[in-house]
Amino acid sequence: MNVLLNIDWAGLFKYDEAAPVIFTRFFFWGFFAVVLAVYSAVYKHRAARNAWLFLASAFFYYKTSGLFVGLLFFSITMDFLIGRASAATDVRLRKQLLLALSVTLNLLVLGYFKYAHFLVENVNHLFGTAFEPVNYFAHWANQAWDAHFVENKVLLPVGISFYTFQCMSYAIDVYRGDVKPVRNLLDFGFYVSFFPQLVAGPIVRAADFIPQLYKETKLTRPEFGIAVCWILNGLAKKMIIGDYIAVNFIDRVFSDPLRFTGFENLMALYGYSIQVYADFSGYTDIAIGVALLMGFHLNQNFNSPYKARNVGEFWKRWHMSLSSWLRDYLYIPMGGNRGGSVFSWIMLGIIGVAFMLLTGWWWLPVVYLSMISLIVVIIRFSPAMRNVVTTNSNLMITMLIGGLWHGASWMFVIWGGLNGLGLVVYKFWKRISPWEHSKGWVAHAWVVFFTFSFITFTRNWFRSPDLATANHVLHQIAHDFKPGLIGDVLWGFRSVFIVMAIGLMVHWLPEHFKQRYREGFAALPLWAMVIASAGVIFLIYQTVTADMVPFIYFQF
Repeated sequence: MNVLLNIDWAGLFKYDEAAPVIFTRFFFWGFFAVVLAVYSAVYKHRAARNAWLFLASAFFYYKTSGLFVGLLFFSITMDFLIGRASAATDVRLRKQLLLALSVTLNLLVLGYFKYAHFLVENVNHLFGTAFEPVNYFAHWANQAWDAHFVENKVLLPVGISFYTFQCMSYAIDVYRGDVKPVRNLLDFGFYVSFFPQLVAGPIVRAADFIPQLYKETKLTRPEFGIAVCWILNGLAKKMIIGDYIAVNFIDRVFSDPLRFTGFENLMALYGYSIQVYADFSGYTDIAIGVALLMGFHLNQNFNSPYKARNVGEFWKRWHMSLSSWLRDYLYIPMGGNRGGSVFSWIMLGIIGVAFMLLTGWWWLPVVYLSMISLIVVIIRFSPAMRNVVTTNSNLMITMLIGGLWHGASWMFVIWGGLNGLGLVVYKFWKRISPWEHSKGWVAHAWVVFFTFSFITFTRNWFRSPDLATANHVLHQIAHDFKPGLIGDVLWGFRSVFIVMAIGLMVHWLPEHFKQRYREGFAALPLWAMVIASAGVIFLIYQTVTADMVPFIYFQF
């Protein structure tokens, strides 16, 4: 009783910026227990079930992002009304205008909150101005309620990239006729804000999830076991592997690369590839498991990406919900592998301006326009080259935008561009590659290792906070490798390298083996499952660091 009296009950309902609700905090599991308790009483009544999960999701987002929950409500209401209006008319032009309104408003919201500082900084750099971004929402709140919000800093709402893309896909699918509009605002709010995947994906398509809103909720005994297995698997990935190698090695190296040898910098890059996979796929595993415990199915977001034999295959296995979104809503509408479009040429112009902002080279537009003009002449007089040029241009544009989606930084643009370049080069290389169709295990191991190494190389710009840090990492690897100290480094960080090796070995296990142990866990008697779960949780929390390490993709 004294324990209950000592709990700060009012604090449970307040937003604490220093302690957001994430899967690795005990608060989340207490919150989820309450959600399940109420859910068990209402799950047979569709309207009450969906309304309760929307309410719970809104509270979850408030505890994660504070007053930005109002922005989430705005996106939900806007796209719900536009979707209903689009479905109510048969006039094509009106449908197109409504779709344009939805896409424009969504992109304006995303652009303002995510890219305002990025744009202002580059304009100031280029023109020598001293503009500052203004947080108009904070300004209006200060005027209306005599509040004291900071007005010269635009904060990034958690998960805005994910739920904005989700809203946009809904508007596009309704316009295309691929999905019928949701009839109830609470149902639509539930679809957009479903808390397991709200802040870090996977990006849920309307056509995949909305039909589940109207189906009877079912959870079989095997599905219960699989759900628990996914949750434990995700927590283990995140906390035993990702967090451990980050805190004890990777973060130290990237904080000051020049203090470490080239070998340590190289191993930090490989380690980061393991960390970002363990972190992001770990979140997805937990999200899939939590959703499944409530009878909802989320799409797979990762398929052992470091088994990929080439860059193209990697992007079919990594962050699959984003890759497929960019393919279906950007790459194919631009023309895909069939040709170019007006949008393709517009984007090429924007890219040219962007590179001028990045470099500050005033002569760059002349060179860039000359190159574009040459390309136009080539495809005009050589139909055979038209498809090659436009297809690869569309691919590069898609990857550059995909890089910028991850963050308002030229570092992400460089990372996206390198991956796009890798995809383009591979399309030509596979025609002459001696290993492309080889079935031998040596050739297979080589192409997998080479692909993993290329992806790891590009992650230097993904992980480094700025270009100077990325250059320092490369400098140390190229000029200060110190092979004589490799033995000392391996021994000094032996626990980190052992965890990295275990992570890779588990990742490279055959898929049928992983499926077998998941099904084996799900088939355990309930008492055995409880004991096994307790053992895994005990092991996980032996590795917990002093401060919880946030999920990497929360920043996107």
